[in-house]
Amino acid sequence: MFCSKCGAAIPENSQFCNRCGHLVMPAGAQHTAAPTAPPPTLEPAGTSGKALASLVTGIFGLLLFPIAIAAIILGHMSRSEIRKSNGRLKGDGMATGGLVMGYGAFAIIPFILIIAAIAIPNLLRARMAANESSAVHLVKEINTAEGMYRTAYPDVGFTCTLSNLGGNKSSAPSSDQAQLLEDRVTSGEVHGYRLELRNCVNSEADGHKYQVVAYPVVRHQTGVRTFCSDESGVVRVDAGGSADDCLASGPNP
Repeated sequence: MFCSKCGAAIPENSQFCNRCGHLVMPAGAQHTAAPTAPPPTLEPAGTSGKALASLVTGIFGLLLFPIAIAAIILGHMSRSEIRKSNGRLKGDGMATGGLVMGYGAFAIIPFILIIAAIAIPNLLRARMAANESSAVHLVKEINTAEGMYRTAYPDVGFTCTLSNLGGNKSSAPSSDQAQLLEDRVTSGEVHGYRLELRNCVNSEADGHKYQVVAYPVVRHQTGVRTFCSDESGVVRVDAGGSADDCLASGPNP
C-alpha cells in the first residue's frame, strides 16, 4: 500500500504515512462524517409584558402616586429582561416610557404639595364663609317663622321646640307641626352650624320672648363666628364663637 500524497510505501494496517504523516484509509474503508447538531430553534420575537405593564402603570401613576412605584419596578425588570433575551424580546421603548413617567410622578410631588398648601386653607376659609352666610340666613328664617307661629297660635305664643316649626304637609298645620320651615332646618344642624331655640317665655307678666342661636359644629372647620337673635329680629354676632356670649349681648337676657 502506497501513500496517496507522497507515494511512499506504507505497511499493512498502518493508518498514517511514515514519511509525510498523511492519514491513510484502509482499502474498502468508508469515511463517515461526524454527525452535526441541529441548529438551535429560536423563539419568535415578542413584546415584553412587563414593558407594556410599565407603560400603562406609568400613565396612571401620573394621577395616582402609588402606581408610579410599580411603573418604575416593572420598567427596570423589563429592560433587564430585554437585554438578556438577545433580541428575542421587544419593548425597550415602552419600558423607558414607563420609567420616565414613573420618575416624573415623583418629581411633581413637591409642586402638588405646594399647591395643596396654598389651596386647602383658601378652600376651607371659603367654605366657612359660605356656612356663616347660610347661618345668618337661617336665623332670619327662624325669626320669621316664630312671628308667624305666634300669630297662628296666640294661645301658645313662641315655641322653644324647633321641630314645631316644621313638619310634613300630609296633614293640616298644627301647633306641633306648623309647617313653617323645611325639615332640614328644624333638624337642628345645617351646613356645619347647629341651630337652637332657647329661653322661651310666654306669660302675661313677663311677655313673650325667645332666643335663637346658630354656632359652628366644629369651630375653625365648619365656621368661626356665632350668630343669634330674639323676638326683636336683630341678628347679632359673637366673633369668639360663644353661644352664651352672643345671647347675653342682646336686649333679651
